[in-house]
Amino acid sequence: MRGPVAAMAAVIVLSNWAVQFPINAWLTWGAFTYPLVFLVCDLTNRALGPTVARRVAWAGFVIAVAASGLLAPWRIAFASGSAFIVSQLLDVLVFNRWRRASWWKAPLVGSLVASVADTGVFFFLAFAGSELNWLQLAAGDLAVKAAMAVALLAPYRALLPHLQTWAPAR
Repeated sequence: MRGPVAAMAAVIVLSNWAVQFPINAWLTWGAFTYPLVFLVCDLTNRALGPTVARRVAWAGFVIAVAASGLLAPWRIAFASGSAFIVSQLLDVLVFNRWRRASWWKAPLVGSLVASVADTGVFFFLAFAGSELNWLQLAAGDLAVKAAMAVALLAPYRALLPHLQTWAPAR
């Protein structure tokens, strides 16, 4: 389980750093790095099963809350942690419902459903009632996450034959 937790931690730290750098008025580089959490979750689920994938999600939650707590105001940290754990657990659930379909369906459907939940929970909790046009921000973020869900199918497929490296030696 160390490999998946290390991968999840790396993506979370990278995303918390990348979110500080805007691309334009409604998008940051974090929108491109954050979807890697779904790739890590899906690879873990495929290699080690849903129980371990949920454990990795909870470990990621602790890391995400700690990182966000250090780098963001409390409302953003709360929104980030809440969105992370809801979307990760949803990704595990949806992936498992699709895991016997073609190789690409489980990670794609799981990532898309989880991205909608992640975006909705985060932007609502972080910005509802503020002066920001958070629906526009959420739409841009979700569009990137959807594109990344498709783009990350290639690394998912390429890594499938190597998943035994995450499984403990027997």
